[in-house]
Amino acid sequence: MGAQQRVFRRKIRSVQSTKKITKAMEMISSSRIVKAQKRIEQTQPYVQQLFAALSAAASHATGVEKHPLTAKHRLRHRALYLVITADRGLAGAYSINAIKEGQALTRFLKEDWNFKEVIPYVVGRKGAGFFRFREQEVGGEWTGFSDQPDFEHAKEIADTLLERFLERTEDGGADEIQIIYTHFVNMGTQEVRVRRILPLQVQIEEVDTSASNLAAEGHEDDKPIFPLYDFEPSADAVLDELLPKYVETAVYGALLMSAASEHAARRRACKSASDNAEELIKTYVRLANQARQAEITQEISEIVGGADALSHSGS
Repeated sequence: MGAQQRVFRRKIRSVQSTKKITKAMEMISSSRIVKAQKRIEQTQPYVQQLFAALSAAASHATGVEKHPLTAKHRLRHRALYLVITADRGLAGAYSINAIKEGQALTRFLKEDWNFKEVIPYVVGRKGAGFFRFREQEVGGEWTGFSDQPDFEHAKEIADTLLERFLERTEDGGADEIQIIYTHFVNMGTQEVRVRRILPLQVQIEEVDTSASNLAAEGHEDDKPIFPLYDFEPSADAVLDELLPKYVETAVYGALLMSAASEHAARRRACKSASDNAEELIKTYVRLANQARQAEITQEISEIVGGADALSHSGS
């Protein structure tokens, strides 16, 4: 075997090893996407019921507009955003797209909303490495669970954000908190979205469900009837308990969506890498065959030339 053939054979073995890795990761991501989708579906009923209970409590509570988590009239001094990225690579542009959206949000909040300071909070090693390399300030970072988050991780993040939000602005507190995550639409489409989680916007049911009002209307079937709630100890106390839980649920939902999107992005990227590896192997095999044919042709030419020289010397 000639030198060129050895080079091509070595390259073929190297690409084949890479293909085995990307193929295995593609299969792992495919199986984990299904599990991630199930976890998202399992949380939806809880989110719906929590939002319904939150709306009911807000409808009966006093001074909802002045609650620390729902007050609209706040200063615009300091904003925070939580960006969710991946812990591992081989996921295409999944992490960098979320980071770019965070950079765009920073410019928007400073230029259009006149925030003086915007501080990022990061989930995932890719995002943490991005800000660390550029020596940018980060309020907090969490790593090691981006592809398989659980509620304890979400609660830790939500508690940190809530604590910063409830502080006075003069003491370093935040006036607004956004979350940047990748929304899982389907296996082929994932979208980076920005959602404001604090201050909260609570839907209030402003419908008079009293019997006298329904009778006066004369068309009971046309009026939506909401259930009557009895709050213990009070609607305000219930609201105080539900609002932090809603923030935790919002963070948890974003983590689950991002995890499913990460698996989908990694599956797509690994499939593309496997396909490219297959094409590269075919190219190297063709070049190796051409080198082998050239060597054979050269050997035949040398044999024929030697035989011809021997025949001439003998004559």
